Amino acid sequence: MKEAIHPTYFETKVKCNCGNEFVTGSTSESIHVEICSKCHPFYTGTQKATTARGRIDQFNKRYGIQGE
Repeated sequence: MKEAIHPTYFETKVKCNCGNEFVTGSTSESIHVEICSKCHPFYTGTQKATTARGRIDQFNKRYGIQGE
């Protein structure tokens, strides 16, 4: 294995817009993310299937597609 060609590996603090912080390993010294598992609707259980269904129905109505 060659010497001095590998990037430096840091114990990195990841900061989310929601205020959540956690530590992981990375080649970057700090990471800022917009969404994490603490605030993402899929992981928090606040995802609304009815919202998606409403958009699909609206699309079908606009283009005259009959639902099954």
